[in-house]
Amino acid sequence: MKEDSEESPYDRPSEDSPQEDAKKGEKEMSFLDHLEELRWRIIYSMIGIVVCAVGLWFFIDPLMEHVLLRPAMQYKMHLQNLRPFGQILIYMQVAFFGGIVISIPNIVYQIWKFIAPGLYPRERRYISAIVAFTSICFLIGVTFAYFFILPAALKFFVDFGTSAIDNIISVEYYFDFVITLMLGAGLVFELPMLSFFLSRLGILTPKMMRKYWRHAMVVSAFVAALISPGPDPVSMLMMAIPLVFLYEISIWISKFSQKKRRSAAA
Repeated sequence: MKEDSEESPYDRPSEDSPQEDAKKGEKEMSFLDHLEELRWRIIYSMIGIVVCAVGLWFFIDPLMEHVLLRPAMQYKMHLQNLRPFGQILIYMQVAFFGGIVISIPNIVYQIWKFIAPGLYPRERRYISAIVAFTSICFLIGVTFAYFFILPAALKFFVDFGTSAIDNIISVEYYFDFVITLMLGAGLVFELPMLSFFLSRLGILTPKMMRKYWRHAMVVSAFVAALISPGPDPVSMLMMAIPLVFLYEISIWISKFSQKKRRSAAA
């Protein structure tokens, strides 16, 4: 029975047999192994954030004065520190969140390395491109918030109301507003990447996105109101407008992802 004893090519795990690779990965890693892998990915992400935050600390004064405080000085806002160690805590907060922004490529890379065992071998080849695209989308969102949303929101705040009332703003609230706005915009601009990922999984299709575009507009308005740090309509509107365009871009990305998925299955 020589033919029965020979190993069939379909029984050998290879790149041409992703199902076997997936089964092999499941056998090799238990639930505790996944938890251990997740723990190390979180540790690596935190190390990257700390390293970037420490490096950013050497440039903290120019960052504060020429970047983050510049919009407030441009509109002649009066900022006030209300706590003895308030400025120290603000500097540390800015360094930490700045470290997150700078280490976004590392964070995304660690996320993809964690889920890599569940991907097909041909899909793992695109990890570098996915990390780069995800990081670029996030940084574009942060940049858009700083140059467009933040000035519009501050101008509305400064011009609104009567001149009989002096607007003296807590510097803590100002930085909370700026940081939340920029990080929120960065997350919003990840919508195309989310669309690509869900389309590759077969959960999302361009036809579905076209069909429920009205619902998507309502959800976009809700998300914009949720992410916007202030109650002003300007920041909400400025956050909702790019969501509409990003949704349209996501439809085209979903089409591209569906084509890649069909060609890979063929």
